[in-house]
Amino acid sequence: MRRHVWAGLAENPLLPVEAVDRLLVMREPDLSLELAERTDLTERQVVVLAERGVAVAGGPVESGQLAVERIDPVQQPVAALALLRAGLAPVEWAHVLGERAELREELAGCRALPREVARRLAGDSDPAVPLALAEETDDPEIAALLAAHPSQHVRAELGFNRDVPPAVLADLINDRPPLVSCDVCVRHAVPWVHPPDCPDPECTLPGGAACDGSHQYARHTILRTALGNPAAPVAEVMRYLDAPSPFLREQLASRTDLPASAYAVLAAAPEIWVREPLASNPAIGEELLRHLAEDPSVEVRRSAAQHPLLPLDVLGRLCATDWLGPLLLPRIAAATPAELDALAGSANPELRRLTALRRDLPAPVRDRLADDAVAKVAAAVAPHPGLGEGQLRAMHRRHGRAVGAGIAANPDASTALLAELVRADHNVATLRALADHPAADGPTLTACLRDRRARRKAAAHPALPLAQLLPLLDDSDPATVQGAAANPVLPVAEMLRLMPPDGVS
Repeated sequence: MRRHVWAGLAENPLLPVEAVDRLLVMREPDLSLELAERTDLTERQVVVLAERGVAVAGGPVESGQLAVERIDPVQQPVAALALLRAGLAPVEWAHVLGERAELREELAGCRALPREVARRLAGDSDPAVPLALAEETDDPEIAALLAAHPSQHVRAELGFNRDVPPAVLADLINDRPPLVSCDVCVRHAVPWVHPPDCPDPECTLPGGAACDGSHQYARHTILRTALGNPAAPVAEVMRYLDAPSPFLREQLASRTDLPASAYAVLAAAPEIWVREPLASNPAIGEELLRHLAEDPSVEVRRSAAQHPLLPLDVLGRLCATDWLGPLLLPRIAAATPAELDALAGSANPELRRLTALRRDLPAPVRDRLADDAVAKVAAAVAPHPGLGEGQLRAMHRRHGRAVGAGIAANPDASTALLAELVRADHNVATLRALADHPAADGPTLTACLRDRRARRKAAAHPALPLAQLLPLLDDSDPATVQGAAANPVLPVAEMLRLMPPDGVS
């Protein structure tokens, strides 16, 4: 558990500089990541940390503590790479860094590489290097080179890349140039199909992998990525509208550039996972949307509820039969003041609850929902900024513990009101919302320690009394220990006492 204490101390904003040095000696990856997020590091500490990995160096780069003029790409290649990935270093550094085999995978993930360097990376013998390049390149010539790569994985990764030109995606779709091998045929004589009860415990091939000499499984994988790419040419994509594989048609269902006739075909698909993404596709027309909102599948109907242009009468019918979740729906987020007023006056309490989830309601609509007689509606609007203390107290008198968590999440709730929530009948959801409220006081936070999840938040709260904070450093829950050690209330003397002994690394 000491490791979690040290990780928390690494986050503590009041940790003295000499204590940072003692943690720096540990050289643990997770601890280094925590230290790298600090904004009070000395120049020496920044340079030491920056050489512990690109991810670690990312913190000082983002905060501006790692300056390009302080770094020599030959002597400090990791720090140099972090700056290059952030677009803050001269692109010429890529030539120097490309000589370091251990850095080439990370280097391949940089944008705007010199073309000569990118060509070398595309042909690297480590398969992870061209794979990383395929994920990030925005150079049309390099993308075309990778589309001809012998690895099915590189081609598939390229299919995901939104910066790949349409012509290159067309090559991927049409298998130009053809794959000459795949993961299956390099391991097994063809034809071969991965058995559902594969007896080989060392086998890493996915279920369904097969090759009859045409590398069909690998081709299918590449097609799935390329067909879903918005830049793929519509004419090429449309050839797969009637594909036997529903996984290919699923990719088409999310595209917003197909003709209406194509969406009608997809809506008739027998597979739920084709109709589900289609139902929330903003490009489908109202008639088709209304049809999908009455789909036999609840998953498809819930997807239709996510459509940004869903007619409100359809939404009303949907929420009368289906639970549409705790998050704000796009259509309600886009509703006009007049529509919000109508929604707040609906006879359907579920429609009112969904409206109450919006956090920029006009004051009259907000206040109307705060007075709602149905607890779930009031609970949904309770966190809304701008509600007065009198309104929150009236809501609590009317609905009790059912609205406690919502009130506890309201940014305008006072210290006194939060304390009353603890003294009243409450549930653990209320404690969890109270535990990180900025206005919570010591007694309120002490009450939150009763619940494990609330205790994790309360441990890091600066208003937690020291007498309650110190025992949390020995809590059985690692997250609570780390939060307590990160609490700025912790005395410096206590921080130093918790430091690792000299010589520990």
